[in-house]
Amino acid sequence: MAATPSNMLPLGTIAPDFHLPDSISGKNIGLRDLKGEQGTLIMFICNHCPYVLHVKQQLIAIAQQYVGLGISSIAISANDIENYPQDAPDKMRELMVEWGNPFAAYLYDESQAVAKAYQAACTPDIYLFDAKLACVYRGRLDGSTPKNEIPVSGQDLRNALDNMLAGQPIAAEQIPSIGCNIKWKEE
Repeated sequence: MAATPSNMLPLGTIAPDFHLPDSISGKNIGLRDLKGEQGTLIMFICNHCPYVLHVKQQLIAIAQQYVGLGISSIAISANDIENYPQDAPDKMRELMVEWGNPFAAYLYDESQAVAKAYQAACTPDIYLFDAKLACVYRGRLDGSTPKNEIPVSGQDLRNALDNMLAGQPIAAEQIPSIGCNIKWKEE
């Protein structure tokens, strides 16, 4: 369990477009089809990461709470499934059934091109885009990790979501997420 920080995509970056297969529906879906009216939350996660599993209840709660406020939550897995078969699309579908399908989609980035376009480095790696798909937040869910005693609250992401929805500034000082590194394919 190597702790890897996120790379912190520059604020204001327009969300890179994508069309990826959805593990739930089996259809190829694009960002424009999934984006929320008020904003879009994109999370790079995977099935087996202890950091993702540690915060899963908050990821689910945030997705369910904010969808009614016009925020679409999209999960993407980019792990190499040859070396990590537990992250394959059929296992992704099983996980979403177990979690109650809380996200607009759980997409599989087989080529890893989307993860690279977002400068994703770890799971979970979290990005919040406004209604125009400009990055307004990237970083951690909160200060909790599997190795500390801090309760999982989602506070950092919730503050960013609430401020964005209220038209208030989001703190420019944002703390990187920490998680397992994305399992890159051998080149």
